[in-house]
Amino acid sequence: MLKLYNSLTGTIEPFESIQPNKVSMYVCGPTVYGDIHLGNARPVIFFDVVKRYLKFINYDVLFVSNITDVDDKIIEKAKELKVKESELTNTYTKHFIDMTLALGSAMPDIMPKATEYILQMIEYIDDLIKKGFAYARPSGVYFRVGKVSDYGILSKQNIDELSQGVRITLDDDKEDPKDFSIWKVTTDGISFESPWGRGRPGWHTECAVMNHEIFGQEIDIHGGGSDLKFPHHENEIAQTVVHDHHHLARVWMHVGRLDVNDVKMSKSLGNITLVKDLLQDYDPFAFRLLTIGHHYRQPINYTEDLMVQFAKEYDKIKRSLKKAFLTISLAKAYTMEVDTNQIEIFKSLMDDDFNIPNVITLIYDLLKQMNKAKDPKYLSVLYQTTKTILEVLGIMPQYELSDETLILYRAWEDARNDKDFSRADQLRDQLTERGWM
Repeated sequence: MLKLYNSLTGTIEPFESIQPNKVSMYVCGPTVYGDIHLGNARPVIFFDVVKRYLKFINYDVLFVSNITDVDDKIIEKAKELKVKESELTNTYTKHFIDMTLALGSAMPDIMPKATEYILQMIEYIDDLIKKGFAYARPSGVYFRVGKVSDYGILSKQNIDELSQGVRITLDDDKEDPKDFSIWKVTTDGISFESPWGRGRPGWHTECAVMNHEIFGQEIDIHGGGSDLKFPHHENEIAQTVVHDHHHLARVWMHVGRLDVNDVKMSKSLGNITLVKDLLQDYDPFAFRLLTIGHHYRQPINYTEDLMVQFAKEYDKIKRSLKKAFLTISLAKAYTMEVDTNQIEIFKSLMDDDFNIPNVITLIYDLLKQMNKAKDPKYLSVLYQTTKTILEVLGIMPQYELSDETLILYRAWEDARNDKDFSRADQLRDQLTERGWM
């Protein structure tokens, strides 16, 4: 049975979906004012694997991940570039989709944009005010944190200690410094009419409302990066507790940070590596292997040496698979049969809170068996087993066996049999260059 670490309870729990055989999952998506970096990509990759595995074990999954297309950072970047906010967000939304697909991740089933739900956000905020959990001020509308009895349940902090995550400015007119903005009154940049003045919604409210509108009830899984736990996810929960009387999701999953040389990757520090730049030099699946090769809850200390290491590892995986596929094709021994014992081991590891590092070890063991296999039929079973696992992880390489490669391989075998070792070495070099040896 699948067991997951639930950030809400701080324990690993058996997973049981709200509706039998169906899973509702929401993952916080990007704020589209720039290209995504490697740290942004880690949740994109991991939650794609989560969906793949849930489908593999026969769940019907509805996966939603939003686009934040109204935000102070977007407005500032649009001013800097002297373009409309919509032009900026459309450009970087497309870039995000391109990079998501390039990394081998499928797109979410629904990808809502915040600007598509402004009216619903206004209604939602009005409800919070009527219930006494929000209040209007000249600068905007704020949520009364102190009125929520279990505020801090996700981040496991005492409410009196939470001020460390709150920005306080001289012109704040909040009742309490810990109260957070759910509507900002401003005409600077993109803005919308509301009962409290023209402005735009708060980030925390955007996700809470889109969840409410799309799912209409408590969902099974809410995910995102660990840096979103507080204040973003904590504030999503607080609003949902008031508006919908539940904690938004049964299970909260958080992916560890990807640091660079032990320092957080951030634009302000100037130490980011964009996904689009990395993919100029490396196979995207090699980076995907790097991310899932570390347990999702643990941080990754990214270095160039680490990337080189995983690039070599992935190249070995590809070569072993292609060599096996070539042998199977020549012997006409292809089968859809898998080793059910190995698949059960795979499932037991994935069921253990996505213990993918140990799955990678299992893959290496299967590759060793493939390299030693003499019987093409047995080799084909091992190949299909490995292929099944790699497809769930989203790292199965794509290749086609051309007639020219088959001719080269047969010529190589003939040269070996004829003991024409010079010719055999030349042909082997050509096959190696094509990645088939």
